Amino acid sequence: MTVLPVTPERWGDLEGLFGAKGAYGGCWCMYWRLPRKAFDAGKGEPHRQSLRALVDEGHVPGLLAYADGKAVGWVSLGPRDEFPTLERSRVLKRVDDQPVWAIVCFYVARHKRRQGVMRALIAGAVEYAAQQGAQVVEAYPVEPAGGAYPDVYAYTGLAKTYRALGFEEAARHSPTRPILRKVIKSGGTSPAAVKPEQGD
Repeated sequence: MTVLPVTPERWGDLEGLFGAKGAYGGCWCMYWRLPRKAFDAGKGEPHRQSLRALVDEGHVPGLLAYADGKAVGWVSLGPRDEFPTLERSRVLKRVDDQPVWAIVCFYVARHKRRQGVMRALIAGAVEYAAQQGAQVVEAYPVEPAGGAYPDVYAYTGLAKTYRALGFEEAARHSPTRPILRKVIKSGGTSPAAVKPEQGD
């Protein structure tokens, strides 16, 4: 599995992965990037255009996972300052003043779920953030008490997958929503070499 930044040349792959619904209910992965009123007013085509504009301007709002030449997964990431929804959240409020990169959202093709795509995307996101100069990567996964969780509500990732990749808890303001961090060290694993594992 290969993980690559989304670019104007790869926009068609992202659009094909998200489908007509824009991943989740017309979101087009803009939920974390907009004030709530603007997000609610723009579901569907306006959000598609907004994400497309980011990509066309040379911004990298996320990465795509490819298997057999097709995009099968997406992860949205960037400096935490790019996500105003995080700044408004009491549950996901800042741990400290340290600059961090944030992993905020995933979308995995239905036929590839629970086959290690999320794990590959997390590893690829850490590698990409390191290449951009990040020293700390932060994530906001779910950690349900019973272990099982519906896929549609696990769009921020699963804590157990992050922990398996070396993330550690930095704070917790909700029983099921830890804030996890990974301190980046030099000489990481290339995302192209990530080996998926079942169940992620």
